[in-house]
Amino acid sequence: MLVHELILTGAGDRIAIYEKNAVYSYAQMQKKVGQYRNYLYSLGVRPHDNVALNAKNSAEFIFSYIAIAGLGGVVVPLNTMLTPREIAFVLKDAQVKHIIADRELDLSSQLKDTAPPVQILITDLEKEISANNYPDPPAISVRDSEPCVILYTSGTTGKSKGAVLSHSNLVSNAAAFSVATDTGPEDNTLSVLPMFHSLGWTCCIGTALYNGASVTVVDTFSPKDVIATIRERGITVVIGVPAMFNFYTSLAKPEDLAGVRLFISGGASLPLETLEKFHEKTKKHVIEGYGLSEASPVVCFNPLNLTKPGSIGVPVQDIKVKIVDSSGRECASGEIGELLVQGPNVMIGYYNLPSETAEALRDGWLHTDDLAYKDEDGYIFIVDRKKDMIIVSGLNVYPREIEEILYQYPAIREAAAIGVPDKSRGESIRAYVALHDGMTLDKKDLMAFLKKNLAPFKIPREIIEIEALPKNSTGKILKKELRNIAS
Repeated sequence: MLVHELILTGAGDRIAIYEKNAVYSYAQMQKKVGQYRNYLYSLGVRPHDNVALNAKNSAEFIFSYIAIAGLGGVVVPLNTMLTPREIAFVLKDAQVKHIIADRELDLSSQLKDTAPPVQILITDLEKEISANNYPDPPAISVRDSEPCVILYTSGTTGKSKGAVLSHSNLVSNAAAFSVATDTGPEDNTLSVLPMFHSLGWTCCIGTALYNGASVTVVDTFSPKDVIATIRERGITVVIGVPAMFNFYTSLAKPEDLAGVRLFISGGASLPLETLEKFHEKTKKHVIEGYGLSEASPVVCFNPLNLTKPGSIGVPVQDIKVKIVDSSGRECASGEIGELLVQGPNVMIGYYNLPSETAEALRDGWLHTDDLAYKDEDGYIFIVDRKKDMIIVSGLNVYPREIEEILYQYPAIREAAAIGVPDKSRGESIRAYVALHDGMTLDKKDLMAFLKKNLAPFKIPREIIEIEALPKNSTGKILKKELRNIAS
């Protein structure tokens, strides 16, 4: 099955999408996607074109994504919190010629040396397809092994890398997640996680459509409004990140969540304290899993009736994992090593980055850089990350990018960013800086500078000035010592 064929799974009169002010049956969704596809083809979108998509959660996001896939194009979802500088990097790196957006983007200052992509505003698109009938494009052959999406994720160089996922990667992962979660056509899944994120797309949208089920789309996580939506729309599956479950625990009444059959947490480790408090209040369990963008994203999930608190569970259908030490030897139970993944969900590679692809996909296995161990029952527990990646509310942040911006600030001589525990976000960012001699730090001005160059979730919540950053004999900054200071 191809990604754009997912819209054909549900009965025509069954509701596919609920929104605050709109409802679409499967038949209506199919019609809309066809109109979007025809219009995009008239604008010059062709097979293998990389088409950016910059929009909040909406039915239109779904229509656009599926229409691009149906033309044999490749979707490049943009994090809606990115600054123009960050967006421009992705557009240039992915060689994007068209961008579908729910608001006009001013990228002129960031794309001086290259022709900017054609912007297609969703409001204009809707007007066009309402007023005109565009002809069907010629038959387009798409193979399931061909790219469908490029997900930009932070990399070891500090710059974003585009993980290329095929139709088969995405559909097979939706199928595996369907089995793990026992999803069926009667389910109604909450879609409040960003659709530009692999967790939000595959686990909420892709899995629901794969089963001919319904999805309720919410564009912003406003806790009280989301709780009301869960109750009023009859949501049966709630997927979120740990911070969301803190709000559900503190604000929801048991009767608000009584109709939900399955709560799922992903994106970051769920604190045991949160899990226990949620169960104490609602008498319902939160099931944890594990994934990464390069794996479409789901790798492991706890069996619904045999969960282990603190564990990411076991590999989902058709996926293999192993844990190896630094020499590549497979670890025994209880022994910590790097988690490796193999299966139909693993990416094709990183876009135009052959050496990085070869490094990540060695000997037929995806190297996750996550440290884990397996217990005697085969359940896997994540211990730490080999990378310095920080996960803020389920979103990956790479310190190097923050540090490079900090180094651009005139007063700063040295800088390092680390993640520190945060009850509401999982982790927050703390930056340590050392100043040039004779300089003083105006934190208000520095924050204004950071806000111009970084998405809000990448901005440090704390900036601590120290005389000099700790280093080893080769001059490398020792982040381990900074973490010791932080603890």
